This record gives sequence, C-alpha cells and structure tokens, in this order.
Amino acid sequence: MNDNEKYSTNNILLALIAVVVVIGLIALTGFFLLSPPDDFIMGQAEATQVRISGKVSGRIAAYYHGEGDHVKKGDTLVFLDTPEVHAKLTQAESARSAAEAQSAKAIAGARSQEITGAYELWQKATAGLEIAQKSFQRVQNLYDKGVMSAQKRDEAEANYKAMVATEKAAKSQYEMAQAGTRTEDKRVAAALVNQASGAVAEVESYIGESILLSPIDGEVSERFPQVGELVGSGAPIMNLTDMNDMWISFNVREDLLKNIKIGAEINAFIPALDNLPVVVKVYYMKDMGTYAAWRATKTTGQFDAKTFEVRARTAEKIPDLRPGMSVIIKKKGNEIL
Repeated sequence: MNDNEKYSTNNILLALIAVVVVIGLIALTGFFLLSPPDDFIMGQAEATQVRISGKVSGRIAAYYHGEGDHVKKGDTLVFLDTPEVHAKLTQAESARSAAEAQSAKAIAGARSQEITGAYELWQKATAGLEIAQKSFQRVQNLYDKGVMSAQKRDEAEANYKAMVATEKAAKSQYEMAQAGTRTEDKRVAAALVNQASGAVAEVESYIGESILLSPIDGEVSERFPQVGELVGSGAPIMNLTDMNDMWISFNVREDLLKNIKIGAEINAFIPALDNLPVVVKVYYMKDMGTYAAWRATKTTGQFDAKTFEVRARTAEKIPDLRPGMSVIIKKKGNEIL
C-alpha cells in the first residue's frame, strides 16, 4: 500500500470516529433533555403572631422593648398616655361619693331633732284636740238646754272635727320620722351606689389598659407607631412572634399529592442553614380555592388542578430556623424524593 492509500484510509477512520463521537454526544444530550429533571416544592417557615393593641385611645408614651427583643409573658411592652380616662375616673368617683351620701342618709333616716320636732307638734295637736272636744261638749249642753244657737253649736263641732284631723296628721308625721326612710327608697339608694361603683370599676379597667403587657413568651417582630403618636382604640401597636410555635407551609398542586398525606413524614432541606436536611411531618391540608387553581394551557392532554396548602412541622426544633426561611422538598416528576 502506497502513501496515498494509507493517507486516504486514515482520513476515513478519522471521519468515522468523528461521526461516532457526534452521534454519542447527540444521544447523551437527548438523554438528559428527555429525562425529567429534578424539581422542587418550595415552602416557607411561619410562626404564630400576636398583635398588640389597646382598648382605649391615647398617645404612645414609651416603649419598653424594641424590635428583635425577647419578652416573657407579663412583661410591660407599651405605656399609653390617657388623660381623658383619668378625667372620667374623677367624674365617676365623684358620682359614687354622691350616691354613697344619699344611701347613708336613707339608712340613717330622720335626724333626732326632726323626730323631736314631730313629737312636739303631735303633742300640741293633742292638747288642741282636748280643748276643742271640751268646748264642743259645753256648747252641745247649752244647745240642748236651748240657751245656745245652732250656729254656735255647728261652729264648735266643726272646730272639734278639724282638731281630730290635725292630731291624726301630726301623729302620722311623728311615726314616719321614727320609722325613717322607706325600704324601697333604701333599695333605690343602694342600687345607685352599685351603679356608680360599676362605673368607677369600668374606668379603672380602662386605666389598666394604658399599660400593655405581653400575653406570650415571644419576640418583638414589628413596632408600628412612634413615641408621641396618637393611636385609636384597637389600633395595632406592635407584633409578637411566638418562636416556639413554628410550622412549614407549602403550596402544592394536587397532582403532586401522591405521597403527601396527613401524618406523612417527608424529607426536606433548608438552604439558609447550609442545606440542612430535615424531616417534616404533615398535619394540615386544605385547598386554597379556585383563585389558586392551576389552569391548563392545552386543550387536550391536560386538566385544571387545584392548589393545596400543606402545613408540616419539623420532627425536632431547629434552633436557627426563622420565619420566612425557605424549606425545600425535592421531587422528580410527580414523585416526592
């Protein structure tokens, strides 16, 4: 074989090798392109939040904790300046004092001087009645003998009857003074005292609302108004996050729920913690409504699918896990890995 033939043979071999390599690369590329890639279901760590607000309006006088501070249940968080409530307390206490004075007066009844005066008036009326009775008797005797005119007799009788009524009225006034205030009046006075005391207790409870305490052990996540700003009744002042009550929330299309059941344990990892592997246990599943449905784009071969909110907790507490951190579930196709 001459040199030209050897050169031609080498070229053919090189061409064949190049074709085989290209075919192999194309086949390998097609394998990777046609194989379904690994995919992810992204979730997010969440925690219970408690919103702090007051029952009364006022100005923020002072904050006792800043954002990021850890607080214990019962710690003082905010102090509100509420001068209007203190003014209402003064009014309520004054009304209670007046009601108590009226009640004491009703219980004590008439003063001793009033009782003595009523008794003396009764005695005076009794004496007048005795004189009127004797005068009438004398006039009646003279009338019977024909000495006294009928006019004089009638006048004496009328005076006697008037004194009888006067004596009865005086005696009733004396007995009423002795008996004191009626039972019904005493009850009314006592009810007014209770009403006034209730008003005082209500205002005092509003004053207690000017100092807001932490209802939980948690972390101050947000503060809204600044010191000196006016806040209304029920307006949010700050948020507390309960770091001991955390969970992971995933939004999962329903065709990916094959291995996700209530009580199922799923492997996941946390990118923010250097891809820390964790095991999460599903405890809640609920569809998110039609607004979160996945709509098919093809007229055939696909269908609309609902999205479900899936909540899970880690098997053990993750010390550095914070609300908002991503938690990833790895899947391949429709299978959870």
